[in-house]
Amino acid sequence: MSRTQLAKRLNEYRLKNNATPHIKNSDVVFAYIGLLCQGKSDFDYIREMDSDPDFYCKALGIHEIPSSETLRQRLDMVVGRWRPLVLEENINMLNAVDVDLTPCLENYIPLDIDVSPFDNSGTKKQGVARTYKGYDGYAPIFAYLGMEGYLINAELRKGSDHCQKNTVPFLKESIELAKRLTNQPLLARLDAGNDSGDNIRLFLDPDVACDFLIKRNLRSESPEMWLDIAKEEKSKIEHPRNGKTVYTGSVYWHVNGCDQRIRIVYRVIERTIKSDGQMFLVPEIEAETWWTSLKLPEAQIIELYNNHGTCEQFHSEIKTDMDLERLPSGKFETNSLVLNLAILAYNILRLMGQESIKQNDAPMRKMAKRRRIRTVIQNLILIATRVVNHARKTYLNLGRSNPWDRTFQRIYEAFA
Repeated sequence: MSRTQLAKRLNEYRLKNNATPHIKNSDVVFAYIGLLCQGKSDFDYIREMDSDPDFYCKALGIHEIPSSETLRQRLDMVVGRWRPLVLEENINMLNAVDVDLTPCLENYIPLDIDVSPFDNSGTKKQGVARTYKGYDGYAPIFAYLGMEGYLINAELRKGSDHCQKNTVPFLKESIELAKRLTNQPLLARLDAGNDSGDNIRLFLDPDVACDFLIKRNLRSESPEMWLDIAKEEKSKIEHPRNGKTVYTGSVYWHVNGCDQRIRIVYRVIERTIKSDGQMFLVPEIEAETWWTSLKLPEAQIIELYNNHGTCEQFHSEIKTDMDLERLPSGKFETNSLVLNLAILAYNILRLMGQESIKQNDAPMRKMAKRRRIRTVIQNLILIATRVVNHARKTYLNLGRSNPWDRTFQRIYEAFA
């Protein structure tokens, strides 16, 4: 965090009716990010820092630990003004550590956009409404970059909002942020809920210039219609087993407002016999289609979209590992700011996890391509140490028997 200008920019804000002006905005924000990095989102958890204020101030680089009341009131006062600042400094933080982004294919960096409802049933918080999952809560949208899943943008939405509502400006903002991190081509991947001509026209805009892969919503199109198209076109036909036929291919259709025709990749499955040998009286037909700007073979397009499902794991880490599903405030704008601050905490934990796998010094049974947030919190954030003050310096004694001591020291040296 010290590699960014976040503290300076936060302290430039002068808030009216501030009851605790002696506590800096940066102290409030950094203390709360420290809580989020421990998997604690409730404001009252800040009281735990009162047990050793000197250590926490030293560790977080702050001057004073705010009370839970100050923390809550300060975030309530901001009313969304810090969102652009947090998003910009998040990108600056990732650039400062020279983050590695793994492409999904060749040199394409994936930009996964997805909505994941937060269950806040039984509460009367602002913005809580019935979600498409069938429970009351919020419906935030997230943007992850790279196969590692670095979070570059997030927006809290009311639970009843459709996933396409205000998505075009969110996509434009996310692409601009992503291009500040990498010069490699981007591949935006979206679910069927975002099958909209507005999104496609945005991606084709020369000022945006982003490749895309969008699952289509068949709407009034029947699977039988796509089976007829597959049989008429030069489809690739496969027979994985007796009674199952798979057609894959491409067609080009017009989209309103676009001068060029857009490629549609399709996969149609016709089953006449079940896997257990039971014959169908009427064939069972399944059809899936995708909009895409890529010129790759159909099998690679389908595999690229299947990999988009990895972002469900990222959602799970935010909701469970960081304990953010039930947001702490009753005010919508405050919860929105909490979600934005969680972007910084999430990426800090992700950076630590990715750094931990660069060498084989962690006591894990299997090598991993990505370290889960929960593992980082349990073994690196909540690591057992002894704080020693000597010669006007503070030391952390990890203990010789601690299996994560070498990994902890290596991560600290990498980012210090």
